[in-house]
Amino acid sequence: MRVYVTGLGVVSGIGLNVEENIASLIAGKHGMEKTTLFSTQLDVPVSEVKLTNTTLKEKLGLDIKHTYSRTALLGMQAAQEAVNDANIDVHALRTGFISSTSVGGMDLSEQFYIPFRQDPLKGRLREVASHDCGDSTERIASYLGIQGFITTISTACSSAANAIMLGARLIKCGYLDTAIVGGTDALCRFTLNGFNSLMILDKEHCRPFDHTRAGLNLGEGAGYLVLQSEKSMTRTPYCELTGYANTNEAYHQTGSSPEGDGPYKSMSEAISQSGIPKEEIDYINVHGTGTPNNDLSEGMALKRLFGEKVPPFSSVKAFIGHTLGASEGIEAVYSVLAIHRGMMYPNLNFQTPIEETGLSPVGTLRQKEEIRHVLSNSFGFGGSNSSLLFSKVKAL
Repeated sequence: MRVYVTGLGVVSGIGLNVEENIASLIAGKHGMEKTTLFSTQLDVPVSEVKLTNTTLKEKLGLDIKHTYSRTALLGMQAAQEAVNDANIDVHALRTGFISSTSVGGMDLSEQFYIPFRQDPLKGRLREVASHDCGDSTERIASYLGIQGFITTISTACSSAANAIMLGARLIKCGYLDTAIVGGTDALCRFTLNGFNSLMILDKEHCRPFDHTRAGLNLGEGAGYLVLQSEKSMTRTPYCELTGYANTNEAYHQTGSSPEGDGPYKSMSEAISQSGIPKEEIDYINVHGTGTPNNDLSEGMALKRLFGEKVPPFSSVKAFIGHTLGASEGIEAVYSVLAIHRGMMYPNLNFQTPIEETGLSPVGTLRQKEEIRHVLSNSFGFGGSNSSLLFSKVKAL
């Protein structure tokens, strides 16, 4: 059973839909600015979606008096675009929705906590009720009208990749014909302060894979794909999902092994599953957070796997920030578009290779490329490493 990508939807700090995101990537326009959604003493750049919650509700046709987490609202925006793009009937049987998030409804929980801390009898319970990660999934599914298979995945920064994998497996096993898969996450104080406590936030614009990299910039957004079996498609697919793998090296709670054991295994197994020779991979969307540990580990894994012939690669996190559980949802959309539109995205702010690897990512936008296969990486806390392989459709 082959699995095809027939719909795309994305919202990020550089665009509110697919076309706006692509236009920003082509123009080299990043979304890094100071925080405006909430007050904070941390002076670090972030990539925010340039819409308030009220504006998002109005744009989505929702009652502005109703309570929704920002995570749910961003997810609704991107998932609806993907569904419309694929031209699918979500009410059909054997249609599933698999969403991922790491933040969940934390933004609402923070609002609840302020009055509750002063008086335990105060605070709006409807806000804390949206705290669970599954709440955003349920609300997005309800907004789309999906009543079939619905589930949530939360495995830190590999979440959306694992959601995509689960959707593909359910289609291949004959449980679903169509799966809307991806992830959504919103910025909040808890996340910002949590990463600050790990001392991996860069006070400047992040520099993935650069010798001077000093940490990551956080971002928010959502990205979803529509996956379908051949018999359920109603349009020409963008590409095929030919390989995927998740491995867990369990090296450290928040970091990968210096040798890149987990990333090496996830990339190797995804390529092996596809049956495609590694020499035919044309482009890699690397995880590339900009932290000293991540980029070194991923770079070592690339060298181990490809030797001296590492394919062109780049990180888009200097454009959109690290969107945590949503990252591979957004970046899977970008990876599919790389094949569909023949593009390799620039790795912003790169100047000097990491000494231990000597690898240099794509420096400037490359267009009109013949891209057959794109490998996309997503690595999370706890050593959860996921890789997806997208391929150009040869024939149906």
